[in-house]
Amino acid sequence: MKYVLVTGGVVSGLGKGVTASSLGVVLKACGLRVTSIKIDPYLNMDAGTMSPFEHGEVFVLDDGGEVDLDLGNYERFLDVTLTKENNITTGKIYQSVLEKERRGDYLGKTVQVVPHITDAIKDWIESVALIPVDGKEGPADVCVIELGGTVGDIESMPFIEALRQLSFSVGQDNFCLIHVSLIPVLGVVGEQKTKPTQHSVRELRALGLTPQLLACRSAQPLLDNTKEKLSQFCHVPVANILNIHDVPNIWHIPLLLRSQNAHYSILKQLDLLSIATPPDLEAWTRMAETFDNLTDSVRIAMVGKYVGLTDSYLSVVKALLHACISCSLKPSIDWIAASDLEDDTAQLTPEAHAAAWKTLRNAECVLVPGGFGDRGVRGMILAAKYARENNVPYLGICLGMQISVIEYARSVLGFERANSTEFDEQTPNPVVIFMPEGSRTHMGSTMRLGSRRTLFQTPDCVTSKLYDNPQYVDERHRHRYEVNPDAIGLLEEAGLKFVGKDDTGKRMEILELPGHPFYAGVQFHPEFKSRPGKPSPLFLGLILSAKGQLEAYLHKHQNGS
Repeated sequence: MKYVLVTGGVVSGLGKGVTASSLGVVLKACGLRVTSIKIDPYLNMDAGTMSPFEHGEVFVLDDGGEVDLDLGNYERFLDVTLTKENNITTGKIYQSVLEKERRGDYLGKTVQVVPHITDAIKDWIESVALIPVDGKEGPADVCVIELGGTVGDIESMPFIEALRQLSFSVGQDNFCLIHVSLIPVLGVVGEQKTKPTQHSVRELRALGLTPQLLACRSAQPLLDNTKEKLSQFCHVPVANILNIHDVPNIWHIPLLLRSQNAHYSILKQLDLLSIATPPDLEAWTRMAETFDNLTDSVRIAMVGKYVGLTDSYLSVVKALLHACISCSLKPSIDWIAASDLEDDTAQLTPEAHAAAWKTLRNAECVLVPGGFGDRGVRGMILAAKYARENNVPYLGICLGMQISVIEYARSVLGFERANSTEFDEQTPNPVVIFMPEGSRTHMGSTMRLGSRRTLFQTPDCVTSKLYDNPQYVDERHRHRYEVNPDAIGLLEEAGLKFVGKDDTGKRMEILELPGHPFYAGVQFHPEFKSRPGKPSPLFLGLILSAKGQLEAYLHKHQNGS
């Protein structure tokens, strides 16, 4: 197995994840099979219990793993299906070591960070690297490892030591270290400063790891004398100093790396030049250039809880982007804090209330994404009501589907206090209830998680046609609450149709409103399986409907053209 390790220095948030994904894209374009591992040095077992404000969205895998959003980048860029084992955390490592200690596996030895924790890290990396993730038999050729955080962090020290030992044990022909660093420009002088990167590399070398390549993040392209200075003081050849400057969209990063022959430097280091082919990035280039040249846009109102941090809905944003580009449109996302739509806000901050409603009314379609807790729920209900009554295309995901059910029960069935038991345990009309597939008390790993099959109840529903499958669809879930099966009869009599259910028929997965241009709610998260060039069918349906093109699209596809 060949390993490419990506570390970060100076500051966090430099884009190590995008850099690692893009390196994977270039290596895959050279005809190699690529897998990836993300190391998160935090003590949490996984990202499942973290607030989106703290850490961005929680990405869900097919096997139910709740992982860092960077694994979403890997899946989208490399078109692979990762496992929960591809995300290593300090919590997972310590738990595995402590379980062994309790079982007596260490035969009375004193259990220490070195060698026991570091050995556990190495064993984990080496075993996970062999898991095929691209649907083919046998292990990949290259494993790209991203070490989260910044070199020098106390919490990542055991991982650095384990990776040092790994690089020594596999040999220099099988290990390539790429250090991502920042080249700042001080406003007054206007000079590109290399000192922070010099210090970062010095720290890395003091810990026993020497980078073969530097990936330098900067606003503008690096000057030649900056590269020479970095080469001289960081012991990296000028040809191996990559510059990842700001670009119009992140799909340019693999092209930027190829243009600087990053693949050649890596393949040479890993002794893979004899089996690799020149990188074929034609489709990728077309995609990046198409995005740059889009002129027409579509206005999408995103009504959510965590709109202050766009990373909270990263996969939803990417799925909208994939759908828009396939329709030759540029996404124009208007973020609306759901609580700003509520009547209370009209009293407290009337300007925010008026602005939120103006934005909603100007939108061509409305999307209510997933979330937990009751903050902003009344605002989301108002958004769903507005979309339903005004024939504005609507897509509700997870909580967004439950919101549309609550709104329909209140407005159409006349159940004024209809609610989810998540928000009101005493509601007389519980149209959304806790459906146990897990524990009520423990937060971690208690939800309905991972890929589940949804069976279409009728082959002529819009969703089935969009998926181009009259029978079923497999999508990823992350939720504890479901539409109450006892309420289905009343809701369907009143016009709402549940066109997708699980294999027991008890869990409602997809709802549609006949007679509306596009009004869909799904209990699963279709955004997690959207890919560049292969958009999620539901997001595509929303965008096509916003532009009045959905019927023509479905008609064309039904006729097999």
